[in-house]
Amino acid sequence: MAGYKEPGFEDRVAAAAKAREKALARLQAKPALDPAVQAERAAKAAEREAALAAKREAALAEREAKRAAQQAKALEREEAAKAQAAKPELTEAERKAARDARYAARKARRK
Repeated sequence: MAGYKEPGFEDRVAAAAKAREKALARLQAKPALDPAVQAERAAKAAEREAALAAKREAALAEREAKRAAQQAKALEREEAAKAQAAKPELTEAERKAARDARYAARKARRK
């Protein structure tokens, strides 16, 4: 009984070429898509593209709104800092009087 014979290089090349031809013949034999199916696919693709564009617009608007809110907060902080800086500095006696008033209020609450 004859043993298994491994295919040589030429045999493998020929088999690959035959497989390539077979695949090409199968691909060429496919019928063209129905125009209605093509139109449906194009419509779905257009819908997806429109939805994606709307999503991008919404994201852009959201980013712009966040940026505007951040700028407004920064402006408020700046104005608060200016107002704080414009406040007259308390003298040592005034600070002591305010501290004593807070202490007296705490004592009154405890009783």
